[in-house]
Amino acid sequence: MMQCIAVGHLIVALANLRPAENQVRSDELDSYLYQTVGDEVEDLYELLKLVKEKEEVEGISVGAIFSDYQHVRVENVCKRLNLQPLAYLWQRNQEDLLREMIASNIHAVIIKVAALGLDPDKHLGKTLDQMEPYLVELSKKYGVHVCGEGGEYETFTLDCPLFKKKIIVDSSEVIIHSADAFASVAYLRFLELHLEDKVSLVPDNHRMSNYIYNF
Repeated sequence: MMQCIAVGHLIVALANLRPAENQVRSDELDSYLYQTVGDEVEDLYELLKLVKEKEEVEGISVGAIFSDYQHVRVENVCKRLNLQPLAYLWQRNQEDLLREMIASNIHAVIIKVAALGLDPDKHLGKTLDQMEPYLVELSKKYGVHVCGEGGEYETFTLDCPLFKKKIIVDSSEVIIHSADAFASVAYLRFLELHLEDKVSLVPDNHRMSNYIYNF
């Protein structure tokens, strides 16, 4: 979203897919395209078709960095709907990109771990800033994707320059999905959250451009 705004696009809708109401507490985790399973491509098609009809959008932004699986399927859906796919992060060097995310004041915490070297007890809830040196070390040791593009970890953004308020986590619990001896799969389930005012609101266009380009 920050990249889109920096080059002059107007964001009019956020498209989100989640499990059906009767499956919300199941916390499905086995999707190659999203955080949860489903009829991935057709669900995405129907969602973006609805967005296009309601908002008259011309393009779709996607955060894919390395995953051909995700990139190809989003492009396919965009082609069917005559929408322009925007993939500003595609094929970026992941170490550089992680540093840029941190430098641009994105405050994100790790909410899922699923890789050798990532420990639920030690790393869930840690910020990307705190984890950067260790993620780089894991990349060199085991080939872990620094930005988690192989599904090694997932994050939740608590604050960034686009947010009018910041999200505060009041309580959470750790859920162990798979207690593997070498690479446990576990995630944080947030129980209570609240919003707090920020010292400054969304940066103006000039400052936002500096966030994106001065790396």
